[in-house]
Amino acid sequence: MNSNDGWITDENNRCLILRGVNLGGSSKVPFKPDGATYIMEKFYDYRNVSFIGRPFPLAESDEHFERLARWGLTFLRLVITWEAVEHSGPGQYDNEYLDYLSAIAEKAGQYGINLFIDPHQDVWSRFTGGDGAPGWTLESAGFNIRNFKKTGAALTHQEYGDPLPWFLWPSNAGRLACATMFTLFFAGNDFAPKTFVGGEPVQEYLQRHYIAAMQQVAGHIKGINNIVGMGTLNEPDPGWIGVKDLLKDNGVRKNGPSPTPWQGILMGSGFPQKVEIWELKKGLKKTGKELLNAEGASAWLEGRNCIWRENGVWDINEKGEPRLLKPDYFSSVNSEKVAFSRSYLRPFIKRYITEIRKIHPDATIFIDSSPLEDDGSWGPLEDSNIIYEPHWYDVAVLALKSFKPWFAIDMRNLKIVITPHAIRRSLASQLRHLKLISKNKLNNIPVHIGEMGIPMNLNDAAAYKTGDFSAQEKAMDRCLRAVEDNLMNVTFWNYTADNDNAHGDQWNDEDFSIFSRDQQDNPSDINSGGRALSAIVRPYPRATNGEPLHVSFDMKKKEFIFKYRHNDDVTLPTEIFIPDFQYPNGYMVTVSDGKWEKDNNSQILKYWHS
Repeated sequence: MNSNDGWITDENNRCLILRGVNLGGSSKVPFKPDGATYIMEKFYDYRNVSFIGRPFPLAESDEHFERLARWGLTFLRLVITWEAVEHSGPGQYDNEYLDYLSAIAEKAGQYGINLFIDPHQDVWSRFTGGDGAPGWTLESAGFNIRNFKKTGAALTHQEYGDPLPWFLWPSNAGRLACATMFTLFFAGNDFAPKTFVGGEPVQEYLQRHYIAAMQQVAGHIKGINNIVGMGTLNEPDPGWIGVKDLLKDNGVRKNGPSPTPWQGILMGSGFPQKVEIWELKKGLKKTGKELLNAEGASAWLEGRNCIWRENGVWDINEKGEPRLLKPDYFSSVNSEKVAFSRSYLRPFIKRYITEIRKIHPDATIFIDSSPLEDDGSWGPLEDSNIIYEPHWYDVAVLALKSFKPWFAIDMRNLKIVITPHAIRRSLASQLRHLKLISKNKLNNIPVHIGEMGIPMNLNDAAAYKTGDFSAQEKAMDRCLRAVEDNLMNVTFWNYTADNDNAHGDQWNDEDFSIFSRDQQDNPSDINSGGRALSAIVRPYPRATNGEPLHVSFDMKKKEFIFKYRHNDDVTLPTEIFIPDFQYPNGYMVTVSDGKWEKDNNSQILKYWHS
C-alpha cells in the first residue's frame, strides 16, 4: 500500500477504497480458560491464560475467511492485546500465540484478505473493566487488583455481576486505577517523578515493555505479505492528564457510582466516600448518592502507598485527616498548561514508529488518536508511511441502543439533529471533519475509519425474537451512506465468531458482531448468521484507475452509482465489488463509454474507460 494526496493506492497507483471488519470482539479476552467477562472463575489468575483461539480456532478459519471474502470485507483490523503477548510476566512472551497469530494471517491471505494488527485496549486492562494490558502492569505500580471493587478503583463485569449496565465500562477511564495507569504510561516522568519500578522510572518501564511486546509481534509478522502494518494503541486515554481540578467530576464519563478524582484517590487509600450515582437510560441523570468503601479497604498492595501521595498531590495531617494539596496538579508542568495529544501522545507515537521500524521497516503504521481529544494535535509527523485511524459511531444509536430515523446527535457538539435529510448531512459532515483534520493538520495523510458499527441488540434485542433486523439495517445504512458521501475507508466493529444472543461479543455485554451462531439457521449457507447484511454487503469500488468522485448505493432500489476521474497513465481496469448477495439474479450495467466484464467467481466488475 502507498499513499498519494490523501488516498491509499496500490502498486499500480490505483486509488483504493478499503472495506472490512474488526476481527474480533472476543479477542479482548482469553480463550483458555474462557475469559468472557460475565465469568468470574479464574479471573485473577491472569498469568495462566492463553489467547490462542482468538479470533477463532485455526480449524474454523476457512469458514470465517470464506464468509468475509464473499461479503467483500477484505481488509481486516486484527485485534490483539498486550496481555495476549506478555501475560505471564514482564519479558515473558507467548511465542505459541505469536505463531498462531501468524498462521491466522497467512490463512486470511489465501482468501485475498489483507489486514493490519490492532494492539487493542479499553480503559487499560481487563482488571480495570476493559482489556489490553497484563495484570502485572497494575501490580508493578503497587495496585492490589483484588480490591478494586471494594475501593471503587474500577468496576468490572466479573465483579459487578450479570448483566452489566449499558456503557458502564467507559466510566472506568475516570476511576483511580485506569486514570493512574494511563497518567503513568504517558506522563509518569512529569507527574510521578518519584515512582520507579526496579529502579526504572515508571513511564519508561511501562512504555518499554509495551513497545517491546509489539516488536515481538512485528518480528513474527514480518514477511507475511498480506499484513500491511500495525496500529499504535487503540483509543489512547489521557488518564488525569490535563484535569484542572481534582475536586470536580469527570463530565461525560459519569455512569454508575461516579466519584470525583479526589474521591477516587481517597477511597483507594481506605477513606469511605459518599459519591453520586448516575444512570444512562434515555439520557444521563443523577439518581442519588451512596457510601462506598465503608470497610476502609485499600486499592494498594500491602506495604505500598498511594502513588499520588508519594508524589505530593495529597497527604495526611497530624489528626489523620487527608488533605488535598494540589487540586490542579495534573493541569500544568512547570507552570505551562499541558495538552495530552501534543505533549504526551505525540512523543509516544514517534517512539513507537521508530522502534517498530527497527524490526519491520516496511510496516505501515495506523495511528489511533484519543477519542476525547481527536483534533490532530499529535501531528504532523515526518513520515510517509502512516495512516490516520480515527473511530466514528452514530452516537445516538450507540448511546441509546435504539434507532429512530428522525433522530441523531452530532458527536462534535452533542447537539440533537432532527429529520432524515438533516441527519444525512450531519453524519456526512462529522466524517468530513475527520478528513479536514488530516488535510489541515496531518499533511493530508490517508484516513481510515478504524471502528464504525451499531449495537445489534437494538430496541431491547427485539430482532432476536422476531428475526426482523430492519432497524439494524437502516441504522447501518445511514452510517455507510456517510462513509460513501466522503469516499472513505472503514473497518466495521466487529465480527465475533463466538457471538451469541445472551452475551453478545463476550465482553462487557457489548453486542456489535455482524455475525452470530444464534442467527445461523442454515450452516450450509455462507450468509446464514449474518446480521444487517442488506446494508453491510453492498457494492463499492475496490481499485479505481483514477480519482473517485462519487459513490452511492440505494439499499431499497439496489442502485449503485460510481463516478471517477480517469487516469490516462494507467491501463489497468477499475475494479468494483458487486456482491451476489444483493444481486442473486444478476445485474444490469450502464457505463458512459468503454467496456466492462464480470468476474462472477470474485464478484468483481472490471471496467476500462475508452
